Amino acid sequence: MNDDFLQKKTDALCVLDRLVPLVFDAEKRLSHARNWSFIDVLGGGFFVDIFKYLNIGRAKNSMDEADRLLRELSSILGGMEIPVDYRMQLGGFATFADFVFDGFIISDVYMAGKILSSLEQVRELKKRLVALQVQLQSM
Repeated sequence: MNDDFLQKKTDALCVLDRLVPLVFDAEKRLSHARNWSFIDVLGGGFFVDIFKYLNIGRAKNSMDEADRLLRELSSILGGMEIPVDYRMQLGGFATFADFVFDGFIISDVYMAGKILSSLEQVRELKKRLVALQVQLQSM
């Protein structure tokens, strides 16, 4: 193997060592947010919303840093694309409506669906990153 390949492999593995834990953290936080959203659907109230959005915010922070590392990884590996839309589309009007119309089953179910969708996307990203990490380690 040539030195350029070995350097790229080493650099990619270093990025993955920082990236994978961030994605695991986002998955954990979104899983907690999903649990809080289920309670909210059953009539959780304001404090349930606070805990739900606290976890969403922490997951978003992890994924913002993961996004930066994904761009770095893509650059190292020559423009590799990871075809997963892992970005959490949970802000804006949906968040506003969830607080304002708290207790209305439709807004609570809508938000629970968005959280679940984001969780599935993060899990898919995690699966792909772990597979890439294993593949690079075995080379």
